[in-house]
Amino acid sequence: MEASIGEILEPALKLFAAVVIGALVGINRDLHGKPAGLRLCALVSLGSALVTVLTNDSRLGIADASGTSRAIQGIVGGIGFLGAGVILHQGPESRIRNLTTAAIIWVCAALGIACGLGAWRTGGVAAVLALIVLSFGAKIDRALFGRFGEGSGDSV
Repeated sequence: MEASIGEILEPALKLFAAVVIGALVGINRDLHGKPAGLRLCALVSLGSALVTVLTNDSRLGIADASGTSRAIQGIVGGIGFLGAGVILHQGPESRIRNLTTAAIIWVCAALGIACGLGAWRTGGVAAVLALIVLSFGAKIDRALFGRFGEGSGDSV
């Protein structure tokens, strides 16, 4: 059975998009010196896309809505363990760090799922929104905590 170029190109584009989108988000984390950077975010996004593409490919004989749904549930639940690994409880003041980075790992998994399903526009919009939150969220946090509360909020 010979595969056409379209049959090869479509999944490849989905996986490539997942890597690019994950890497773009990861660059922001690298620029802030956080534990999850370009490579981790790109790989989380790629892995999520790969599982989604595989469970959604009718040529493999395993594509059905419930199978894809179960795969997505497994990705979303399982990625929590990776995110938990970057959360650190440090110091005598019992401050918790890297919650934003853990959330970004989860978002990168969701971006990979979107790419794997072929939801290009939704994934692209979500990636842009994530980058906006990462770029401006810390400044807004600092301004609000400085004006209305004590502490410094979640670190970048």
